Amino acid sequence: MSPKGFPENLPPAWRERLAPEAEKDYFKSLTRFLVGEHRSGARVFPAKENVLRAIQSLDLPDVKVVILGQDPYHGEGQAIGLSFAVPNTLRPKPPSLQNIFKEIREELGVAIPEGQSDLSGWVAQGVLLLNAVLTVRANEAFSHREQGWETFTDEIIRHLDASENPIVFLLWGSAAQKKKLLIRDPRHFILESAHPSPLSAHRGFLGNGHFARTNEILRKLGRGEIRWERVSI
Repeated sequence: MSPKGFPENLPPAWRERLAPEAEKDYFKSLTRFLVGEHRSGARVFPAKENVLRAIQSLDLPDVKVVILGQDPYHGEGQAIGLSFAVPNTLRPKPPSLQNIFKEIREELGVAIPEGQSDLSGWVAQGVLLLNAVLTVRANEAFSHREQGWETFTDEIIRHLDASENPIVFLLWGSAAQKKKLLIRDPRHFILESAHPSPLSAHRGFLGNGHFARTNEILRKLGRGEIRWERVSI
């Protein structure tokens, strides 16, 4: 048993590049760990069908922007397989996502539609929302760290770095910023700031200008721009 949909349900470019991971020892160990979690009765988030959603819903050649997160939300009904995203029906929105929306409103002068938070609209425009760790045990933050996911998602970042198209990487917080060592091609753009968490947002996330700057870069590259107010499809 592998994480559901791997690699068969991935779009073509990701499937070609990531399929070899399934035969590596770390991935087999990760698979055994996940099987053990489910057999023990542990509740694991997100749902199996959403664990690989970030790469299932956006193929490699279509990625324009990458927003790196850490772990999935560990609360009931929150994690949907995309970094920072939650279901549109969830109330209240997580504080980090609220700060992201606040920054968009203040930077761009646009309104975020009430009740939209699943970020599917960003994905549809080419934003890859990738966590470093793709699963978590219910109500136990960081419980699936160092089980193999970091190796897998680092491989994803390496393939992004090797992409034919320039990409804008948004690295918020020290954990995400450590990943810039994997981004070596000078054609890519890296924007860094504090994390949007309430613990750090006022130390450099709010006012970072990343959303406007990203669009400026994309326009210069001839890759259009992201309509950040289009949160959901």
